[in-house]
Amino acid sequence: MASPGTGERNPVSNEVIIERDNKKLTDLPAELLEYILCFPVLNHVDILNVSCTCKRLHDVCYGRGKVWGHQFKLRWPRLQRNYRQNESYDWLKEYRTRYVVGLQIRRTVVSISKRFFTEVVLGDSFAEIESLGAPEHFCEDELLSILNSDKRKSLTLKYYAKKILYFLRQQNILRSLKVFLEQPANEQSALEGAVLVDQYCNPLAEVTLENILAQLEDIADKVRKCLRVSNPSHPSQRATTGDCLVVEDFELQRQVICALNTVLYEQLQFTGNECDFYNPLNSYIHQVLLRRTGIPISLSVLYMTLARKLGVVLEPVNFPNHFLLRWCQKQRRSGDIYDYVYIDTFGKGKQLTAKECEYLIGHQVTADYYSAISTSKVLLRMVGNLLNIGKRGEGNEKSYQLLRDSLDLYLTINPDNVQYLLLQARLYFHLGIWPEKVLDILQHIQALDPTQHGAVGYLVQHTLEHIQHKRHPVLPEAKLRSATQHRDVQYSVGLIMKHKRSGYNCVIYGWDPRCTMSQEWITTMRVHQLSNGANQPFYNVLVQDGTCRYAAQENLEPHSAPLEIAHPEVGRYFSEFSDTHYVANEELQARYPEDMTETLGTVGELYRLTPSSLGSEGLPPSVRPNADAKSP
Repeated sequence: MASPGTGERNPVSNEVIIERDNKKLTDLPAELLEYILCFPVLNHVDILNVSCTCKRLHDVCYGRGKVWGHQFKLRWPRLQRNYRQNESYDWLKEYRTRYVVGLQIRRTVVSISKRFFTEVVLGDSFAEIESLGAPEHFCEDELLSILNSDKRKSLTLKYYAKKILYFLRQQNILRSLKVFLEQPANEQSALEGAVLVDQYCNPLAEVTLENILAQLEDIADKVRKCLRVSNPSHPSQRATTGDCLVVEDFELQRQVICALNTVLYEQLQFTGNECDFYNPLNSYIHQVLLRRTGIPISLSVLYMTLARKLGVVLEPVNFPNHFLLRWCQKQRRSGDIYDYVYIDTFGKGKQLTAKECEYLIGHQVTADYYSAISTSKVLLRMVGNLLNIGKRGEGNEKSYQLLRDSLDLYLTINPDNVQYLLLQARLYFHLGIWPEKVLDILQHIQALDPTQHGAVGYLVQHTLEHIQHKRHPVLPEAKLRSATQHRDVQYSVGLIMKHKRSGYNCVIYGWDPRCTMSQEWITTMRVHQLSNGANQPFYNVLVQDGTCRYAAQENLEPHSAPLEIAHPEVGRYFSEFSDTHYVANEELQARYPEDMTETLGTVGELYRLTPSSLGSEGLPPSVRPNADAKSP
């Protein structure tokens, strides 16, 4: 008798085993294969390789689009808000388009650094981004990907990506502003217009009308709570969000104004910024809400919007030197300035008569100045304030940017203002940007006001010369440390320094063997009081506080504990922060071809670093230390 363990196998059982052994991955249902191919460990290259193995897997990868849809969402999660959940998309096409756009954007950003390194302000370098014809959300996503990469690396790429993103967002906001201005005047919200101004001047900040409205709704709720204490039956208690409440009774209106003042100025401590009146942040609505301080016009826009939410209609008054709101004390709108109470939002909501308003500014004005103005005029006043701040600036890139932004806004609202058109043309000419646009502006000025032919003719002549000069640029000469005339230069680009007298931290991005500034500058800065005067090397440095300075060699010393310099222009000159120093980008290396080797040697001696710890393997070949490198 055969034992149970050694008997013949059941034929049916053998067939099952053979059938199981013949099962392949491709025999699985398509849904299960899609599920497997959507595992996060697989990237787009893996999916391409899998799709090439056989027709079955190719059909699964490309059939319903689920696999490529998953790859798209995995790689570019920020873009999901641009797609509706219930709609179908050709995800492979979307993936390919986004991938190609990414390559194009990166190539363009890299090329901008090479072509515009010597420009003081980037002007016409962004037209090619627009000419790509790529979806805007793809362009923005790629730029954000660059900006969110490793903090210390790709600094030059990030520098130009940030500028391009700034430009692209501004173009979108400008289009939105034009649509806003085309609305009927009575439908234009002063708050919405103020938010658009804020967005245009701060395109990299996440400022949205929805967020601002949500913050104002929270404040309005506090006012309603305050009203509930004094008058539980007030109409505002019954109103719901979205209702167009209008309170007719003057006593009920007065209760709203009193409660609004209590919440804004006592509970939330909003105040007029008297100490720093000319800070542009006072004009940006999101900053006024964040810092709880502002100037009369920005505080008035918030106050007026809150009052309207609570049923009280206030009107903006373009009073000279001090923006006000007016509150009608009659059942119907009146033309008599004495039928209104004037509210000073800068003065904690103080209520004034027409005569008391004149005491604010110290002189009498005509009745016209007490009239209500349109939303577009409110925006012109707001932008005009920013324009004046830009004019008062120190002539650095930050003040020029504010001047450019405010001029763009002003001329979008009032495109035929000859005074500001001429200012815009002069500004662009001074900065050496958009010469072709300067000619267009000048032509427009001439058509509007032929009496400006003198100023227009001068600018046309010099702009044409500038265009000719740009066609034949003169490349700057390279500065070699080994040259005899440079033998006194002790420090090199990329070194992190400390100023002996002022104590500021900085990084060197250029040098001259002798001071090259004007005699007036030398006298003003008291250079003659230095032991070596102007006859010593001077260094261009980026300072921690955001300024650019020109420092004498005897006033600088290497920093004992190198640190990153938080300056907005760092990426223009350097590609990487390497713990002890900054690595010059290709453009700066071309200007100072021997400096990076010197910098590596200096930091090695100063901080007792070995060649391997300097990370030279990550630097361009031209600056890697080698046995043949000569010590200067």
